[in-house]
Amino acid sequence: MKRIISITIAALLLVAVACPTIAAERDANNTVSFGEYKVGPEDVLQVQVWGDEQLSPQVVVRPDGKISLPLVGEIVCGGRSVEEIRLDVERKIKTYVPDRPVSVMLLQINSPKVYIIGKVNSPGMYIMGHQMSLTQALALAQGFNPFAETENVLLIRGSGTNQITYNFDYDDLARGKDLLQNVQLMPGDTIVVP
Repeated sequence: MKRIISITIAALLLVAVACPTIAAERDANNTVSFGEYKVGPEDVLQVQVWGDEQLSPQVVVRPDGKISLPLVGEIVCGGRSVEEIRLDVERKIKTYVPDRPVSVMLLQINSPKVYIIGKVNSPGMYIMGHQMSLTQALALAQGFNPFAETENVLLIRGSGTNQITYNFDYDDLARGKDLLQNVQLMPGDTIVVP
């Protein structure tokens, strides 16, 4: 029986570590690369302390990037990998429940979002389930409506005083010109179609 439990734990940890990755990061050339997934607000996690159902809740990451767990209190999850969170929970729970394996699974990805507003057929907020270009996001919004100014699309990146805007001319792109303007999106980007 212990061998079956050990194999199950190892398999679950392997799945948690080997999940697809989508956290966007900038490299030295200011381009986007997708590395290990970093947990964010509204993501749903399952924490499992083996042999103790009361210490094994399903939790939603709060807007401040934290979760609350019985006995251990608050755990910072925002910007961390699932494995980093698991190690933190395991370290803190040992004080109360020694020799119990802990697993953390990402059940639902809700945090990397882009927003598309204006004259598109389906404006709204979209979850970035993978690396996404500006044109791919516009396709999710079901394209432009007949009144869209497709030569003046804006991409707004950042917030507050750190906002940067990029102009995007879809008409040029459709003609095969200036293909570099079809940038990779970052979580939190807003596309505005006037």
